[in-house]
Amino acid sequence: MRYRVRHVTTYHYGEPVLLSHHAAHLVPRACPGQSHSDAQLDILPPPAVRDEGKRDYFGNPITFFTIQDAHSRLTVDASFTVETSPPPALPQLDRTPWDKVAAELAQGTAQRVEAALDFLYPSYQVPMLAEAREYAEPSFRPGRPLVEAALELMNRIHADLAFDPEATSVGTPLAQVFAQRRGVCQDFAHMAIACLRSMGLAARYVSGYIRTLPPPGKEKLAGADASHAWASVFLPGWGWLDVDPTNDTLAGEDHITVAWGRDYDDVSPLRGVVLGGGHHQIQVGVDVAELV
Repeated sequence: MRYRVRHVTTYHYGEPVLLSHHAAHLVPRACPGQSHSDAQLDILPPPAVRDEGKRDYFGNPITFFTIQDAHSRLTVDASFTVETSPPPALPQLDRTPWDKVAAELAQGTAQRVEAALDFLYPSYQVPMLAEAREYAEPSFRPGRPLVEAALELMNRIHADLAFDPEATSVGTPLAQVFAQRRGVCQDFAHMAIACLRSMGLAARYVSGYIRTLPPPGKEKLAGADASHAWASVFLPGWGWLDVDPTNDTLAGEDHITVAWGRDYDDVSPLRGVVLGGGHHQIQVGVDVAELV
């Protein structure tokens, strides 16, 4: 599948911003099953300093920029063309038990264990919670194959959490998500990651986009798509299995990867520090258009 992705973020400030520093994760990384071209990042007002071509700790492309002119509005317009391919066949791994994998990860003997170490432990937005292990345990019975357990966990989270854009914000504690069972894709992903890590497994947060289709008989509205997020669980000897609990599916050709890290905090699309600004409002418009 080929797509053209556009992600426009506009900040409206109540008072002039005199100086601002920003970091953007808006250019997709190269990864298996995906390639991209024609990436553009337009910023208004034009930054005095712009540093591109860098990689963050996790290997994601990152752009740093500084605006030194006073401004009341900031617009960051990112676009690129991406081509995705079907994921590989679901691994069976000889029905390897999840607890065997957890033991190997703990001992450092799992294949390619170095790829998983950063994703075994608590992170800023995914702390270790007793309720996460309590929720996960019914899926992770002793000796159960890891892939089978991870898929059931994904199914359960999808069934138990209501998608509600008004229920949470980027700063909502994960414990609150477990309590209220409502949230957005970020919360679904964080919940899955917390459950997997609570069982001694490595799990990472993936940010990106997903193709959405309009209701039957309706035209697709410009800017009506959104950023998306899902989780990946590490399978020694195979790699990372991407699970999307928001949609109860494995990530496939409709999923477009931008970055991955321990949680949302590592890969937020745009973050920064400003001098001034006062109260501000944010507008975000995303388009994922299939190309023929």
